[in-house]
Amino acid sequence: MKQIRVLIIDDEVGFSSVLAKRLRRREVDVSTAACGEEALHQLTKSTYNVIILDMNMPGMNGIQVLRAIKKDYPSVEVILLTGNSDIKNAQASMNAGAFDFILKPADTEISSNKIIDADRISRQHNRI
Repeated sequence: MKQIRVLIIDDEVGFSSVLAKRLRRREVDVSTAACGEEALHQLTKSTYNVIILDMNMPGMNGIQVLRAIKKDYPSVEVILLTGNSDIKNAQASMNAGAFDFILKPADTEISSNKIIDADRISRQHNRI
């Protein structure tokens, strides 16, 4: 099986670097971006199977970035992160095409399992 390629988009550099380090230990190929605009630029240069996307960032918020990703890269699965338990954000993200929604701080085991599931779906899209 090919290695999972993940892009973490979060303005909290400490959080994204810790999550990236933990995922790399699980042999996941991880890149990071500090904002939506940077991430969208990275997507023009590299291919990812799964994106971990923070809901609340300066500039483009998570829903705006999610919609842009799904418009141009529909087979990429997106898992949204948020620091609060706002169910409306969860519903809005799922309606906009998110694969799943997790709360910060994200547990590495839960995140890894969701990434594996999202990767499986992403690869199925690419075979169609």
